Amino acid sequence: MAYKDHTILAVVPARGGSKSIPRKNLCKVCGVSLVGRAAQIASSVEWIDHRIISTDDKEIAKEAAKYSLDVPFMRPDELAGDLATSIDMWRHAWIESEKHYGKRFDISILLEPTSPLRRSEDIKRTIETLVEGDHEAAVTVSAAPAHFTPHKCLTVDDEEHVGFYLKDGSKYSIRQNIPDYYFRNGICYALKRETLIEKGYIFGKDTAAVIINRPVVNIDEPYEIELAEFFLQREANVAKGSG
Repeated sequence: MAYKDHTILAVVPARGGSKSIPRKNLCKVCGVSLVGRAAQIASSVEWIDHRIISTDDKEIAKEAAKYSLDVPFMRPDELAGDLATSIDMWRHAWIESEKHYGKRFDISILLEPTSPLRRSEDIKRTIETLVEGDHEAAVTVSAAPAHFTPHKCLTVDDEEHVGFYLKDGSKYSIRQNIPDYYFRNGICYALKRETLIEKGYIFGKDTAAVIINRPVVNIDEPYEIELAEFFLQREANVAKGSG
């Protein structure tokens, strides 16, 4: 079932290399790999026409196919290294998918496997925000904790002296005086075709925020796998209690 006649492509990016956690995209959270979790949520959104994996790794490709992601191509080596950009990777996936399926996609969403706490409603909200607001792009974000904002950040010089990142940082000791800041949480990016294919960017002046007001985890360090499992198990326990 299409959303207002828009053709939608879901791309799950998952290269084989990872420095922080070896084979990170295949790591399991509550018994399901990160790639598998991204695939499961993508499959739950009926607005999506096709769901694909963009990977350079045969094992990841096999895992993706196990969870019903299509593997229409293998990502070229030049788009799989540490210096490859998300723009180039996503553009390649979009164009190659159009060739493979023989159709044009009006919208594409990017679902990073390292954000395993996403829900289907997050994806739908992002697509709705993009389309209803007629924006170039929409992205999910989370509020930054006050102690991680520029007003609370410190610097340490060569002599290990602590200083404020902002010149007037000392006046922001009260949390309520600090403005709101947000960070990308990797749950969902949504773009119109012309934004990426024709204009060549993901973030522009007309990028709408979709704020996620619950705990999320973007896995980059080993302990965050355990943290994600904690939140998922807590959600499951709450669901059982309300059932």
